[in-house]
Amino acid sequence: MAVVREEVKLLGSSMSLVTSRVRIALNLKGVEYDFFEEREGQESNLLLESSPVYNRFPVLIHNGKPVCESMIIVEYIDEMWTSSGSSILPADSYDCAIARFWTAYVDGEFPSLCRILIGFQEGDKEHALEQLVASLHLLEEAFVKCSKGKSFFGGDDIGYLDIALGSHFGWIRPTEKVTGIQLLEKEKFPHLLEWFEHYRSHHAVKEVTPTTDELLTVVEEVKSSLDAPAK
Repeated sequence: MAVVREEVKLLGSSMSLVTSRVRIALNLKGVEYDFFEEREGQESNLLLESSPVYNRFPVLIHNGKPVCESMIIVEYIDEMWTSSGSSILPADSYDCAIARFWTAYVDGEFPSLCRILIGFQEGDKEHALEQLVASLHLLEEAFVKCSKGKSFFGGDDIGYLDIALGSHFGWIRPTEKVTGIQLLEKEKFPHLLEWFEHYRSHHAVKEVTPTTDELLTVVEEVKSSLDAPAK
């Protein structure tokens, strides 16, 4: 009997760190997929049809069925391809709940704080800096507990929380360069820095994640458009 190849399409942007979450999960599971590049503000008809509520990427289309929102897609991939690669979500129910908790935390905290510091959003920059540093301290402690002495939050290999936090950490270095503020100091966050080095050099990550210089170009383009006088 001939093996029928599953149809897996990913709609997203190669410069999007939330898109990279999905690509990392697919790489970890060894899933073949077709990637369709999208641009914010110039979304394809396929994307608009597949994500009718938010009209945004990433969207995974598996055998004609769309799945939206990056971490929901990551969970879907883990559940759908159980026999491929290692599990992304922890097998233990309590560890799974903890990973989901910290994922919700970083998704709630990091994006707005980085945008305020860079100047994408209105806000008190000093307060945002204090909050971001406090969050990093919490995550430093969380890593020690979750990793149980191993290289990743997920243990021996990249897991759910690694994927979630890694996408936000991609913005840390560009934020430092734009603001001149060193956020990840080795003396304060030794475990997070070591984790991030392991994470970004992982085979599933390094070829599908934008570099610091690429992200810095995006930041500078956005800042230029915000600073430009209205016509």
